[in-house]
Amino acid sequence: MAGMKFVFGLLTFVTVGMIVGALFQLAFIRRLEESSGIPHWVDDKEAVVLHLGIVKPEVLSWSPRIILFRNFLSMEECDYLRAIARPRLKISNVVDRKTGKGVKSGVRTSSGMFLSPEERKYPIIQAIERRISIYSQIPEENGEHIQVLRYEKNQFYQPHYDFFSDPFNVQRGGQRIATMLMYLTDDVEGGETYFPLAGSGECTCGEKTVTGLCVKPIKGNAVLFWNTGLDGEGDLYSQHGGCEVVGGEKWSATVWMRQGSVTF
Repeated sequence: MAGMKFVFGLLTFVTVGMIVGALFQLAFIRRLEESSGIPHWVDDKEAVVLHLGIVKPEVLSWSPRIILFRNFLSMEECDYLRAIARPRLKISNVVDRKTGKGVKSGVRTSSGMFLSPEERKYPIIQAIERRISIYSQIPEENGEHIQVLRYEKNQFYQPHYDFFSDPFNVQRGGQRIATMLMYLTDDVEGGETYFPLAGSGECTCGEKTVTGLCVKPIKGNAVLFWNTGLDGEGDLYSQHGGCEVVGGEKWSATVWMRQGSVTF
């Protein structure tokens, strides 16, 4: 058992290390270009799409695996997603374990919507999905449609798992292996993303002091976390929730990524 844990830890370190290492290499190249007076990626459209040299990664936890990406979205992209979503917001559902269908539940009190297949063809949406794919190292076709959520005062999402425990949803692309959570506003009190099993430190969740890891919603930042281990099984340490909003509105956008291509 100890040997298995060591191997799993080593593989996790290598996987996340590759992503972070690649980003630091890009930042190093940019500094070299700046010091030499050569404009960096002036005509490189891919670099613009990926926000190279702008996105700043930070590993928050190895178990569960959590990476914070600062400046992942531009302010304009955040406002764009909110503008698309606002007219179509509906009370959020959760997945029923027995049927695999969305049902209303008191554990989640937000409102939200999913982008349509047609909206996924918009250039800004394609740029965001491309960026998510590169930084997560998961193919674009494995990502579900972007979901935009709004949490108003006193609304929350109790701790839960993103991986499926029903036999229905895994048939449409496999298990949800990772989640990219992007913050679209920062004029909010509370509303932290809470990982109760990530470490033993204390943090503020809404107005409460709790044990675990809390990520403050800051406009443009994103959190990438893995819902499964390298064996494809659900990671019980990936439990997370949305803390109660104390003031203002919390807007976020989520993309769940599967083991294979998603079919709807």
